[in-house]
Amino acid sequence: MIWINQLVQGILLGGYYALLACGLSFMYGVMRIINLAHGSLAVLSAYLLFLLADRYDIHPLLGLVVVVPVMAAVGWVLHKLVLERSARSGALLPLLSTFGLATVLDNSMFQVFGADTRSLAPYIDTLSYDGWTLPGGVIIGQLSFLTLAVAVGLLCGLHLMLTHTALGRRIRAASADADTAQLVGVNARSVYAASTAIALATVAVAGAFMAMRATFDPYTGPSQLIFAFEAVVIGGAGSLWGTLIGGIVLGVAQSIGAQIHPQGFLIAGHVVFLVVLLARMYALGGVRQWFRSMRPRASTP
Repeated sequence: MIWINQLVQGILLGGYYALLACGLSFMYGVMRIINLAHGSLAVLSAYLLFLLADRYDIHPLLGLVVVVPVMAAVGWVLHKLVLERSARSGALLPLLSTFGLATVLDNSMFQVFGADTRSLAPYIDTLSYDGWTLPGGVIIGQLSFLTLAVAVGLLCGLHLMLTHTALGRRIRAASADADTAQLVGVNARSVYAASTAIALATVAVAGAFMAMRATFDPYTGPSQLIFAFEAVVIGGAGSLWGTLIGGIVLGVAQSIGAQIHPQGFLIAGHVVFLVVLLARMYALGGVRQWFRSMRPRASTP
């Protein structure tokens, strides 16, 4: 039963990783941009929710009504001022730009909020530690279950938006071929700005659950970025449902690794990530080799 409990805990933890990686995967799928400021923006959302809870006694989940639109607006401005301009110079400049943005955000939050760790757990009553005990001693935390449910709901919402709305069709068209989409009347620049706004709205939700389940400080962002990036790579970059699978695989690996060895929590997750990454690189190399073998060879007289 111990292993079953660890498996369940890994799945619940994977829900958090999927929620955290959702915006990162969405941005890459639409614009082929990896936002290195993703984790720092999640921490910024957590601080905004902390201010609302600490100063105005607003429940963090209710505070999302304010913070989600604010972060969506930040995403729109971020695309217009940084990503749109940097993307014109190739794939490397957006990486450098978002890396610089992450550095600025981390140090700015340190100057404003200090180095003390914060948490939203005191502001959600008993939700942070309440749970259900199933037969066999399997424990399901209410906050962990809610996190998984929100992750699945958010991914479902994005999927339905992409497949059943006019904006979703424009996003899919622009992500497939921006130049062709422009010819049929799709404003790719506005679509990309809207996509960044949507991605940062999901980041706000992820930041809320990050702060409710654990502590955070101004420099928590890079570690959260690593978890999100690993979940995206394991599940397949740009795939929404793959992000959920990748998050669960990462969470299960960490949970089982912690059961095997006290230091196995992070190591097991990193090992799974590296194995999947190497397998994808090997498969890509095999596909390229197959295409090369199919090329017609010049005949000699």
